[in-house]
Amino acid sequence: MLVVALQNLVAYSVNMLDNIMLGSYSQNALSGAATVNQIFFIVNQLALSIGNALVAICSQYWGKQETGAIRKMTGVALALSVLIGAIVVTACTRIPEQLLRIFTTSPEIIAEGKAYLGLLKWTFLLFMISNLLIAMLRSVETVKISFVISVVSLITNGCINYTLIFGHFGFPELGVVGAALATVLARITECLIVVIWSHIKRKKHSFLVGLYRTFKVPAAQCVQIGKKGLPIFANEFFWASSMAVLTQNYSMKGLSVVAGINISNTICNLFNVSFIALGSSVGVILGQYLGGKEFEKAKKASRVLMNFTAGVSLFFGLLLILISGIFPGFYDTTVQVKHMATRFIICTALFFPIQGYINAMYFTLRSGGKTLITFLFDSVFNCLISVPVAFVLCRYSPLPILVIYAVIQALDLIKLVIGGILIRKGVWISNLVE
Repeated sequence: MLVVALQNLVAYSVNMLDNIMLGSYSQNALSGAATVNQIFFIVNQLALSIGNALVAICSQYWGKQETGAIRKMTGVALALSVLIGAIVVTACTRIPEQLLRIFTTSPEIIAEGKAYLGLLKWTFLLFMISNLLIAMLRSVETVKISFVISVVSLITNGCINYTLIFGHFGFPELGVVGAALATVLARITECLIVVIWSHIKRKKHSFLVGLYRTFKVPAAQCVQIGKKGLPIFANEFFWASSMAVLTQNYSMKGLSVVAGINISNTICNLFNVSFIALGSSVGVILGQYLGGKEFEKAKKASRVLMNFTAGVSLFFGLLLILISGIFPGFYDTTVQVKHMATRFIICTALFFPIQGYINAMYFTLRSGGKTLITFLFDSVFNCLISVPVAFVLCRYSPLPILVIYAVIQALDLIKLVIGGILIRKGVWISNLVE
């Protein structure tokens, strides 16, 4: 579980590194990259939704040792990932300014964002492919290679960023374009490693044999992954969109708030992906028990794993509080924005244990295929409760932004209660691959 958490932490750091290094280069460059990363955030959630659907099903097949079914399901998911990646790249090519205007109206930021997006858009397709293959490997308990891939990608991005953003070692100073080029090269490296590794290891792992020749598969597999995957896909899309709308609501309180939240999100999301990865590991472990029809073991393991995830999240929260006053210092911005960012970081960190426990609940429900419940539990909750409350408080109340932010975070306590009831009733106990 911890290896998976570290892999996701390092993988997210690839994009975070752009923000940090551009933050010391130019405020407009940082804002442009941060705006584009809102688009990447949605792409990331779509990639995760397909990967999580694959993990939920394939982990149960792995529990039954049906490797042929894993290969077929991966073929369906891979074809879907390529299709979505191609659609996103096309949209970013044809209507880049319109997409950026969803998140900002500043001409300077849009100009920087357009330059960044012009190159970065190609990484969306590469990320969809590599993330899907890594999810497939995770479902069969192969996680070390994914950590190696992420570390190599991070080092590649950091070295090229340093060279091209600032113009070191005789290279031109490219600023935001240099950051985008570095990320493209890092994602190419990442995708090549996972594709080549899966080819080399195909004899050891039989499910990898003929993996890239399985795009045409029986309709039954398409229906199976569609039935469980569509609610996950819809959930991640609407959840990511609701988070973007929340940020827009917070922006009513001033530009310093937007800058502060962007800085806070950069470091908080780094830790966030770690306990999301822990949740995904919970789904894999429980999925294997459910696939083997070991339901009592699954119930006992779920309690242990949820408590463990909450404990790790508590540790991350304390660590985040310790560095809350240090991280904003990496950015070339005003003292007011840095203070605002520090307060947002602390507020987010205080809710980390609750978020971690809820996330483990979420993946427990998913492990039994209860994707419609998780859709209601997550994105519908955000769209119907969190977003409207944030809008009303930001527009009509005199409350300080930090109080409003804390109120929105505290709304997740409702999820904690509902999730606890569902877990105790055992509605998630089911076998998906009979």
